[in-house]
Amino acid sequence: MAIIDGKLISLQIQDEIALEVNAIKEKGGKVPHLAAVIVGNDGASETYVGAKVKACDKIGFKSTLVKLEENTTEQELLHIVEGLNKDADIDGYIVQLPLPKHINEQKIVEAIDPKKDVDGFHPQNVGRMALNLPAYLPATPYGIMQLLERYKIDTAGKNCVVIGRSHIVGSPMSILMARNTVPGNCTVTMCHSRTKNLKEFTLNADIVIVALGKPEFVTADMLKDGVVVIDVGITRVPSDQTKSGFKLLGDVKYDEVAAKASYITPVPGGVGPMTIASLLMNTLKASKKEIYL
Repeated sequence: MAIIDGKLISLQIQDEIALEVNAIKEKGGKVPHLAAVIVGNDGASETYVGAKVKACDKIGFKSTLVKLEENTTEQELLHIVEGLNKDADIDGYIVQLPLPKHINEQKIVEAIDPKKDVDGFHPQNVGRMALNLPAYLPATPYGIMQLLERYKIDTAGKNCVVIGRSHIVGSPMSILMARNTVPGNCTVTMCHSRTKNLKEFTLNADIVIVALGKPEFVTADMLKDGVVVIDVGITRVPSDQTKSGFKLLGDVKYDEVAAKASYITPVPGGVGPMTIASLLMNTLKASKKEIYL
């Protein structure tokens, strides 16, 4: 069994980008500029956005953080988005989700200029991804593809089961794994809350990607020996064994599944760190006009 170290790969990618940014600076080129918009005071969102800003500083990107109050109206947020679309110095930006309930998330996502949509959520980027055209890929699926590629995990012709069908992870992941690319070329089954006899599908899987948000949902009896397991879930649960009073669990019962797996991502330290690396990769592409000329 090999542990897929997302933290290590994320740092490698950041080092690679930093070298490229230094080369851009030496030639007098434009430094990549990433902006993030956060509405309200969601603790997890603030931590995540803070990590993005810190990563930008480390690799030499410019970064802008736009913090808005919880009671910001949808119209006010759309005005901010319009301004970011028009700002020539900003190469890419994200509007951190989730948004307060009074704001229509899809309306905001569709207002973002696809050329600056480094989160990869705009319908134009999703459509381009499905057609195997150059696109900004959603950060978490893009990160998973990087892990599979850099660990040289063979995916061609393999049976891949994706558990979960969210627009952020499950659905794009199923598209990417089926595309005629490397990694890719899998026979993909997407399972979800209405799937009957889930175990029949997972027992036949060579690769299982779980993105449910249900701690320790996947157990060893659901998987065959030698399976590749990518655990996207991360849930904070109470614990009397830690100083903080809680611990983080994935969607996979790690200890028992690891004994069966050929490769497995831990939680934390697996998929999580890759989302920021992917966002930085997308921003570099945006600054170089690689996707949209």
